[in-house]
Amino acid sequence: MSVDSLTTTIRDALAEAGRLKVDAHQIGADADLYSAGLTSHATVNVVLELEDTLDIEIPDELLVKSTFASVGALQAALSPLVDQR
Repeated sequence: MSVDSLTTTIRDALAEAGRLKVDAHQIGADADLYSAGLTSHATVNVVLELEDTLDIEIPDELLVKSTFASVGALQAALSPLVDQR
């Protein structure tokens, strides 16, 4: 999966399940998702959406706030998992 495709998938999951106050497709790659409205509850929904869409399991060590800090942080964390499938 290309980086652009993964980023689009992440943005789609955030738009679907993230409950952001802004358009997930317009937010900057380094913008703080928590400032944009992401909550711990919404993060769980985003995890489930990403796992289903990407056919991966996000390991417990990645289920930390810093992984979900930005679109870029999510892309960096998920890219190796997607490449291993």
